[in-house]
This record gives sequence, C-alpha cells and structure tokens, in this order.
Amino acid sequence: MKKERKKNLYTLAVWTWSWVATMALATFGPKYIWDDHTVLTVLAISVNFVHGILMIFANRKFFNNLDELQRKIHLESLALTLGLAIVVGLSYSLLDVTNLINFDADISNLVIFIGLTYLVLVTINSRRYT
Repeated sequence: MKKERKKNLYTLAVWTWSWVATMALATFGPKYIWDDHTVLTVLAISVNFVHGILMIFANRKFFNNLDELQRKIHLESLALTLGLAIVVGLSYSLLDVTNLINFDADISNLVIFIGLTYLVLVTINSRRYT
C-alpha cells in the first residue's frame, strides 16, 4: 500500500511540474521564443490544458489511495481553501473594480493565496487529527 502511495505521489509530482513547465512555456513563449505566433501560442495553451487535466487525474488517483484519516485531512483543507479562495478572490476583484487598490487584481496573487492556504490548512489539520 505504501509503495503504491509513493508511486502515486511521484506521478502527481511529475504531472504537476509538467503542468507548471507548460504554463511557463505558454506564458513566456509568445514573447521570448516564437514572437507572438498565434498557432504556436494556441498549441502551447492546448498542451498546458491537457497537462492540467492529466494533473487533476493524478491528483484524484493520489487522494483515492489515501487512508480515511488522510482523506479527511485533505478534504477539510480543500473545502476551507475553496471557500476562502472564492470569498478572498471576489473581494480582491471588487477592490480592483471599485478602484480601492492602485493596481490590477492579478490572478497569480490568488493562485499563490490558494497554494499557501492549502499548505497551512493541511499542516494544521494534520496536527489536529494526529
């Protein structure tokens, strides 16, 4: 069981880093590599999308292989992260729309918030339940 969990975690890590790499390529490629060539940009975004879907399937397989306690820890962390992402994200957007902040609300800030929130909540829930 532990060997399969390690394998699933490794697969998840590979697909996650692959998705991150294809995101970087789709983001910076048009400007620095192929000079805004539309077909190459669409191709890079499509590859990124497919890698994202495969990362989601790897994530699902990883979660399905966890024991009940680990699933509970992650499910509770994910639920709180989702709720906070919606509330904080929409409030952040409203601050931008109403010009209460002097900069554009950038999605990357929300992605960082989501990642850090999930990391903190998994740590807190792991300590709470174990």
